[in-house]
Amino acid sequence: MKYMDKSIELIHEALKKGEVTSEELIKEALEKSHEVNDKYNAFVTILDNAKALKVTDNLLSGIPYGIKDNYSTKDILSTGSSNTLKDYVPFFTATAIENLTKCGAVAVNKTVMDEFGMGGTGTTGHTGTVLNPWDKTRMCAGSSAGSACAVASGVYPYATGSDTGDSIRKPAAYCGIVGYKPTYGMISRYGLFPFASSLDHCGVLTRNVKDAAIVVDGMKGIDKNDMTSWDSSHINLKESINGKVSGKKLCYIKEICDINNYPDATTELKEHLNNFMNVINKCKEIGLEVEEVSVDKKLLQAVPSVYVVISCAEATSNMSNLTGIIFGPRAKGNNYIEMMKNYRTEGFSPLIKRRFVIGSYVLQAQNKDRYFHNAQRVRRLVVDKWKELFKNYDAVILPVGSGPAKLLKGSKDMLDKDTQILEDHLQIGNFGGFPSITIPDGFINNLPIGVNITGNCYDDANVLNIAYALESQMNYKDQIAKEVNNG
Repeated sequence: MKYMDKSIELIHEALKKGEVTSEELIKEALEKSHEVNDKYNAFVTILDNAKALKVTDNLLSGIPYGIKDNYSTKDILSTGSSNTLKDYVPFFTATAIENLTKCGAVAVNKTVMDEFGMGGTGTTGHTGTVLNPWDKTRMCAGSSAGSACAVASGVYPYATGSDTGDSIRKPAAYCGIVGYKPTYGMISRYGLFPFASSLDHCGVLTRNVKDAAIVVDGMKGIDKNDMTSWDSSHINLKESINGKVSGKKLCYIKEICDINNYPDATTELKEHLNNFMNVINKCKEIGLEVEEVSVDKKLLQAVPSVYVVISCAEATSNMSNLTGIIFGPRAKGNNYIEMMKNYRTEGFSPLIKRRFVIGSYVLQAQNKDRYFHNAQRVRRLVVDKWKELFKNYDAVILPVGSGPAKLLKGSKDMLDKDTQILEDHLQIGNFGGFPSITIPDGFINNLPIGVNITGNCYDDANVLNIAYALESQMNYKDQIAKEVNNG
């Protein structure tokens, strides 16, 4: 009997009853890892020597999982899916992973990502493109592409991810699973390779909402090594989930969800927005109040640009230590300046270099106020607007993207300007550090689509409970990808 396609609670129950051992689960996960890697290229490293840990009353004990390759893991290759760190083996482990190890969780692989988390396609990792397990001609989105692919394929019930703009939540939608980014600082980022420090979140990808709560309960906690972490010991996410949502209030944004705002809408986009309105009706059926609200379109249209300016500026600063001198494969050169130049020129993909150029430009003294400081001001306006919504509503509910996974052929890290805010609104969750979860809510052309629920900071339990109640009304919980295109 196979177990890795089941929920955490069911696997734990089987372990406690002696129906299966941790060793057998690891063997199953490793066999599946090799199979999935051959088909979809989901992993940088497969830990064939993974050892079982003791099964205890902790729900995560003895159960295999995957780690996104931007989490430091002591004595285990941690590349960030970049040639600049292709041989890097850290001497310490990220706090979030240490916390999972304390729970008895067993890591069996490191998953492919967009290089250093910069990208939304799953195509820029140094080991190659991650293919969508529903359709190999489609992308998984990014940057947590390998984690999403693995969980959707049934390698294990969960994998860690990181989210700077939508890097957990959009891959989850494209792969038909759950992606949860908790409140900023609930999970320590110590040992996570930094991309944009004011936007980076640790999180998880699972196949149901309760599993997401269980895993984050294990990962979270205040950490002396991360000044942005906070004490969440009084919060038990799993125990807070009861599905009782009567009287809770949600809102959705007219300017994002109204089909009349998309004069050239594709058939997929029309179906996606129609499906979203069906989801709204399901919300009302379970006692949720849902209202349409309006937000200044100019403010919404500024979101993608603000994200680019701030994230690129912070990335440029954070990654200035990638010189090839301190760590990483050294480049050739007649002096250290040439070595650094060649290391960065030859090691980074064109997308990364483009972002570093943007970041350097907006941080130049003569440009800083016009671009970087203005982006910070607009970010504050957006966050204030969402905070205003949270005074009246428990959460904002919106569709994820403009439809199912995009085709890989001809894809670029650019979006249609007409649907850009529909594609990029998840970045608002990072602007404000808000808890945000994506769950599957339907199919278009046999490909999964998702809906997102975002709430106010520190209100994670409420957000998860709403998502759990809605998930219970749909038939997409615990689904495993079924390949519809063998291209």
